[in-house]
Amino acid sequence: MGKPRSPAGRAALLHARLEKEYDAHCELVHGNAFELLVATILSAQCTDVRVNATTPALFDYYPDSSAMASAELAHLEELVRSTGFYRNKAKNLRRMANQLLDSHNGEVPESRKDLVELAGVGRKTANVIRSVAFGLPGLPVDTHVGRLARRLCLTDEEDPERIEMVLNPLIPEKERGEFSLRLILHGRQVCFARKPSCDVCLLNDFCPSAFMV
Repeated sequence: MGKPRSPAGRAALLHARLEKEYDAHCELVHGNAFELLVATILSAQCTDVRVNATTPALFDYYPDSSAMASAELAHLEELVRSTGFYRNKAKNLRRMANQLLDSHNGEVPESRKDLVELAGVGRKTANVIRSVAFGLPGLPVDTHVGRLARRLCLTDEEDPERIEMVLNPLIPEKERGEFSLRLILHGRQVCFARKPSCDVCLLNDFCPSAFMV
């Protein structure tokens, strides 16, 4: 089989190979949509490992939107301090919890429009919640997804939302979330930012950037 010449062809082969290689799963530990929402907000400029070490104590004190909405800000700050930017994150968490109570009966909404109106939630976080918590279409674009999309010449865009708009038509709607999760796993384990392991990459026979970075 020859190398795919178009972005659509590369995306299809990429999707098929990653599906065989990786079990698509979110590495943020959570038990429900609220916990995932909190963890994803905390993950900004922070590793999933650090977030997973932080959230157990946080959820012991504030297991739901009602509890978090009435939290003392200083206590919230102390609990999330290790994730960085803790003052802003604490403010966003408490405000987000109050928004859930005021507008959504305390529950995490499913629509992207409602999600991005919550404090600390952008399009990427909304897509994480939709795809992981609710099984709805959503293709989160983080630094790994953006980097791999450019290296595979699926797009030359830098803006995450524009990258998402390019990738969406290339992937079946119901599989977009899993596609993103697998790209993230491949970016973390093989296609590193500075020194990608092209010699062991299962995409090196058709990736336009293989052995060039």
